[in-house]
Amino acid sequence: MLSLFSARRFHGLVAFAAFALLAVAFYMEYQMMLEPCPLCMMQRIMFFLVGVFSLISACGKQLSWQRKLAWPIVVFSVLGALLSIRHLYLQNLPADELPACLPGLSYMVEVFPWQDVMQAMILGTGDCGEVSWTFLGLSIPGWTLVAFVGMAVINLVIALKPNKSAVN
Repeated sequence: MLSLFSARRFHGLVAFAAFALLAVAFYMEYQMMLEPCPLCMMQRIMFFLVGVFSLISACGKQLSWQRKLAWPIVVFSVLGALLSIRHLYLQNLPADELPACLPGLSYMVEVFPWQDVMQAMILGTGDCGEVSWTFLGLSIPGWTLVAFVGMAVINLVIALKPNKSAVN
């Protein structure tokens, strides 16, 4: 019998949330015309990885497998949270201290060496300092930080929850 608070259900919820957040990101990009910066793209990659691992776990039936899959989800969530923190840091820098703006990501992929593209995607550019949307006082990276922390906490609980047989 599937418990209301099972790892499988929580992983299903995390997978749904990750893919729903990606859908919102694509809506903001293609309908609201908000161009994603390199840090936004990296955060999308982290949400995708969290969603895929959560979905794989939600499809499984063994708790031991779900606990093992919780660890990479924690790692990707923490990496996403760190990228969100870097993004928030850039958004709060004075304009004269922001890194240089670079061309769009698609152009960078075509022209720049992959090391420069990865550096821009991880450290951000001047474009990442622009706040183009807020909700309840938080910008997009603020909300992604909330989501990544929530996903990390849920998966830490799943990974560290003691076995019922060990408690008895």
